[in-house]
Amino acid sequence: MNKTNTEENIIQAAEYEFIERGFEGARMQAIADKAGINKALLHYYFRSKQKLFEVIFKNAFKLFIPRILNVFEREDINFFEKIEAFVENYLNILAKHPHIPGFIIHELANNPSSIVKIVQEIAPDLSPIKQQIEAEVSKGTIRNIRSEHLILNVLSMSIFPIVASPIATMILFNGDKKQYATLLSERKNHVSDFIIQSIKNPNL
Repeated sequence: MNKTNTEENIIQAAEYEFIERGFEGARMQAIADKAGINKALLHYYFRSKQKLFEVIFKNAFKLFIPRILNVFEREDINFFEKIEAFVENYLNILAKHPHIPGFIIHELANNPSSIVKIVQEIAPDLSPIKQQIEAEVSKGTIRNIRSEHLILNVLSMSIFPIVASPIATMILFNGDKKQYATLLSERKNHVSDFIIQSIKNPNL
């Protein structure tokens, strides 16, 4: 087994362990066993549990944020179309990786200072998006809304149904996962429509 394959196996095993059990519950021996290596070799590649956790958390965080922000750099679509594209791409990623939002929120609740420090190293620059929102407000395309509120509205409306899916499935559909999956698919249009209608200048 070469170095690249070993590292990939470790990261895959660690991702499963940390997402399932959180930082406190994860065990290096379990990660080593799942990766098919001994614990000494695991420590050779990643010196500590904290170092390995940081790699996993950064990968999880980057999966959701930077790769889909580039939709706001497009010049071939208008601002409302950018919101639609962002929401659709974001919900597609959440659907493929439904356990990661809960993992991030769990770690934020249990170890906020450490998580904030990690995020500071990789946080994306949102100033271009804020500037676009402020420009749309100035043009009168959308109502006067703080850019931070709009960003949080989009993220929260997208993330919460994923994180709360076990409870929401039971409350809304008596535990029928197929019906809830259909609802989540419908939200690609619902969320963007709701956001756009809430900010769009009614006089246009």
